[in-house]
Amino acid sequence: MRYAITGASRGLGLEFVRQLLNRGDTIEAGVRSPPEARHLQELAREAGGRLRLHALDLSNPRSVDAFAATVGQGAPLDVLINNAGVYGKDGALTELDYESLAQTFTTNTLGPLRLSAALLPALRRGSARRIIHITSQMGSIGDNGMGGSYAYRLSKAALNMAMRNMHVDLHPEGFVTIAMHPGWVQTDMGGPQAPLRPEESVRGMINVIDRLKAEDGGRFFSYEGQELPW
Repeated sequence: MRYAITGASRGLGLEFVRQLLNRGDTIEAGVRSPPEARHLQELAREAGGRLRLHALDLSNPRSVDAFAATVGQGAPLDVLINNAGVYGKDGALTELDYESLAQTFTTNTLGPLRLSAALLPALRRGSARRIIHITSQMGSIGDNGMGGSYAYRLSKAALNMAMRNMHVDLHPEGFVTIAMHPGWVQTDMGGPQAPLRPEESVRGMINVIDRLKAEDGGRFFSYEGQELPW
């Protein structure tokens, strides 16, 4: 299987690369700065051509188009994992930084939407036709009992809606696209106090992705395969 993974230089993205390489898959990894992605560079040297690194800034439309043009050449693409994201500036309602909020939307919502559309020709040639959006339970309206985190919550809720729209548009072609919550994970964003290690989260997410059926499209799952409220 051939995967495209964004935000692949650290955290969940890097762990996706490790686990998928270990089982023999081929990966196109998108990172902001390939020369600085030392762990990925090491994995690429060991992978014998099954891992390629590409510059990708989801907030820059030209970067997205260049990534899609390169990755879309040649072999079909089976799975896109839209993993890259930012938390954005937090603040009280009366203290919001709207410029930062807009930048968070650009990366977390518009970036995955733009990339998914740009990679459609390559995904249509693939056998799996799966588009996975790594979102968050913090984007669930029904689960929001704490408030705060405006930029992150709003951008992830919008990503969930974008996924649902994509499902409606693409499922007649055999696509399965879902939103997935990775859990509270020990990453730069989740912090060291998080209860879940990246290895466990990604292992669970890969298991969910591998088992997806047509009727799962358009749904919101946890890394354990449980359906979550919108």
